[in-house]
Amino acid sequence: MFRSRSLIAAVTCLALIGGSTAALADPGNGKGQGNGKGNPHNSEVHGNQGGKGKHANGSDWDNGPSINHASVLGIIGGYQDYWSPGPALPPGIQKNLARGKPLPPGIAKKLDGRLVGKLPHYDGYEWQQAGTDLILVALATGLIYEVLSGAFD
Repeated sequence: MFRSRSLIAAVTCLALIGGSTAALADPGNGKGQGNGKGNPHNSEVHGNQGGKGKHANGSDWDNGPSINHASVLGIIGGYQDYWSPGPALPPGIQKNLARGKPLPPGIAKKLDGRLVGKLPHYDGYEWQQAGTDLILVALATGLIYEVLSGAFD
């Protein structure tokens, strides 16, 4: 009887140790050190993602959302009553609207809630308008993830 309990306790300990190392190897949600092909973010629109690379803070672009530019621009064009074209940005500021750069303070404005409801939603990102451009900004870092130039022309 004592031997069977010892054997069960030993097997249980080995299973717990093996399971805990497997849990530490991949924290889930595709955020591990693997090949960058984790779970896609929840979104309504998927497409090709250009400009693979790294954020300024070192995180990988491959784990961000995939944006279908044509579909997003189609939504903007279909709901013109929900936005007004902004003035074109000065060339110096326009040049700073680039993927991976911080959003310059005070140039972007929030979109109408009705339009935001039509655009694809990506957790941790927010759509904003800067002049005539639609930009997707990472909320945690304030870095620009995507720029759709001339979306509000």
